[in-house]
Amino acid sequence: MARYSIGQPMTQVEAPRLLAGKGRYANDITLAGQAHAVFLRSPHPHAEIKSIDTTDARTMAGVIDILTGEDYENDGLGMVDGASPFKRRDGSPMFRPPRPAMSKDRVRHVGQTVAIIIAESINAAKDAAEAIDVDYAPLPAQFDTGTAIGLDNPTVWDQSPNNESFFIDVGDSDAVDAAFETAAHVVSDTFTVSRVAANSMEPRAVVADYDVGRDHTTIYACNQRPFVWRTMIAKHVFNIPESKLTLIANDVGGSFGMKGGLYTEVPVVAWASKRVGRPVKWNCERSEGHIADDQARDMVVKAELGIDEAGKFVGVRFNSFNNVGAFLTTNGANSTRGVARALCGTYIMPTIYGTGTAALTNTVPVANYRAPGGAPGTYVLERIIDMAARKAGIDPAEIRRKNHIPADAMPYTLPTGASYDSGEFTALMDKCLKQADYDGVDVRKADAEKRGNLYGVGISSTVDPSAGPGPETAELRFDPSGTVTVLVGSTAGGQSHATIYTQIVSHHLGIDADSISVVEGDTSRLSWGTGTGAARTATIAGSAVFKSTEKIIAKGKRIAAHLMEAPLDDISFEDGTFKVDGTNRSIDFTEVAQAAFKPGKMPDDLELGLFETATWSPEVNNIPNSCHVCEVEIDPETGTVEMSRYTAVQDVGVELNPIGVQSQVCGGIAQGAGQALMEQMVYDPESGQVLTGSFMDYTMPRAVDFCHFELGSHPVPTTQNPLGVKGAGECGTVGALSSVMNAVNDALAPLGIDNFAMPATPDRIWRAIHDSQSA
Repeated sequence: MARYSIGQPMTQVEAPRLLAGKGRYANDITLAGQAHAVFLRSPHPHAEIKSIDTTDARTMAGVIDILTGEDYENDGLGMVDGASPFKRRDGSPMFRPPRPAMSKDRVRHVGQTVAIIIAESINAAKDAAEAIDVDYAPLPAQFDTGTAIGLDNPTVWDQSPNNESFFIDVGDSDAVDAAFETAAHVVSDTFTVSRVAANSMEPRAVVADYDVGRDHTTIYACNQRPFVWRTMIAKHVFNIPESKLTLIANDVGGSFGMKGGLYTEVPVVAWASKRVGRPVKWNCERSEGHIADDQARDMVVKAELGIDEAGKFVGVRFNSFNNVGAFLTTNGANSTRGVARALCGTYIMPTIYGTGTAALTNTVPVANYRAPGGAPGTYVLERIIDMAARKAGIDPAEIRRKNHIPADAMPYTLPTGASYDSGEFTALMDKCLKQADYDGVDVRKADAEKRGNLYGVGISSTVDPSAGPGPETAELRFDPSGTVTVLVGSTAGGQSHATIYTQIVSHHLGIDADSISVVEGDTSRLSWGTGTGAARTATIAGSAVFKSTEKIIAKGKRIAAHLMEAPLDDISFEDGTFKVDGTNRSIDFTEVAQAAFKPGKMPDDLELGLFETATWSPEVNNIPNSCHVCEVEIDPETGTVEMSRYTAVQDVGVELNPIGVQSQVCGGIAQGAGQALMEQMVYDPESGQVLTGSFMDYTMPRAVDFCHFELGSHPVPTTQNPLGVKGAGECGTVGALSSVMNAVNDALAPLGIDNFAMPATPDRIWRAIHDSQSA
């Protein structure tokens, strides 16, 4: 029997179940009579579909049915759409390409769905897929991010001749021009942010079961937002009431944003179940995921930063081009919008101007991926700050210190219109520098050079606004025994949600952790929820859970007053016990919860039972921030980069579970460093084929690729939610991408290499060193 409290460093309550292999993931679902599905996907990046002949495939052993885009259209199914709130550069409405779940007449990227084969086994479905004869007429295609926009390029969609989906700008370009006129130095360069794949440990999977008697479909799918998916599928695709559809996300083995937007395969598998009258399962294989999963990043950003003689910033400008792929996913606009607004960071920026252009290309669509706009935008900002420091002869730490927003300026309004409520950016950086022994950098550099290695150190001072306005729902549902089920609209993908919810409930109600159960991601169990993403769960869902405990305590006081025959105003509650003030009379919370289900023990004016629901939404983002110091050594003979030291200190406000926070930061650093050093989705520039289609070609980081991460914290509670919590899920990635690349560039700078782009693979670094020596 144990009670947990907020701030207690406790291990995951989920861990025993998951480590014992008792998790329940989408591919673990096996239903009676279940059939298997395989998707036939386009091998072309852009082509007209002249015909699809399924005659031979339908006669093959084990094949139940084959459905195509024509069947989809004939059944009157709709588009997988999202909101379209933006404009194009000319002021016309943004272009969001229509996206049927299966294409009938044209494909626009390798991997686009052409047909679904439903069979008795996976292998039977695969064999039938190879027997389908599709007559394609290839068309010109566009792949390159930097050159996608323009009337002379191949057009992805006729409705957008210049391939622009939308354009967004923030700030005052003329004011930045004027500021640059007064600057002592203006540094400008172009930065490429490579395309990556999320590669979650659990591949995507869908199991759908249509109940003809109830006219109801149940979909099991690993995802972050089951309530949002239910609305989109019911409203936009099937045109049915949401009560006719249940979405269930059980355990989810990683997501990082990739499983946030609705995928076309989900409604197609549900439709297939209805068509064949049986449950249907589809499980995405890893190589299939590299052409079917939403990808991420893929940006080219031109940045300019002006500083005065003292090293103070006078203005900054970003012009970014973001490759969104052939379709705009349901959350695909976030990266474009985020980079255009990522102009200030932790700094005073007197003038700013940022633009973001969403470019359509014949590539896999992009979606959210751990800080979709924050990580790329911060990378560009922190890189150009380092370049400005080098040009002005100022230490990278000192130029940041000169320009930090001071703690006594909080709350602080940025020129973008956003605001920061709290943060001690300089104090946090100084703590990180001390922990990293920044003063000893010269000694370590000399030691590396004695061994023939290049040495570099990179600093980043970053924010990533998290958990913006958006409601979440939580319900505490007690039963007659006095135990409680916590129902929440979020979905965990490895972030230990059940642990933090258990801590909140145990802390505020004073009840044992083993009497608390958590249910997430089931639209049949809770009225409504928004879901997981943008480091919002602890902040928003946690606050909703907290608000539910307040309602439970309020009702519990009324029951306790009745049971102890005392005035309500004399009842207080502390550490799981209701007391009559000024007396020694008390009653345990569990006894009150049990009494709530007994008519003879309840006040006449109270309903039986003890269950309360609360919703909560913040008014603005909270501002998690961090400082990272990365040190690398590069072997010039091989180009190999070794992370020799890594230090990070974060401010995520009140840390509900410090162990969980450190785990989130460690994972985030691994993802940011992975993109910086090795990860990249590569398309052949001529054929548009994915060249990194498996882990033989796409390099995933392993433990051996990292050094020990020395972590610290500097919590400054936010005022934007009742728990004082800031998002912890993304600050590791935001800080790592920029600090690692700053370190690599610092190591290469003595060779005259000014702006080495990610990924810093051994081959690319060796070539850059070789070219510099040959120049």
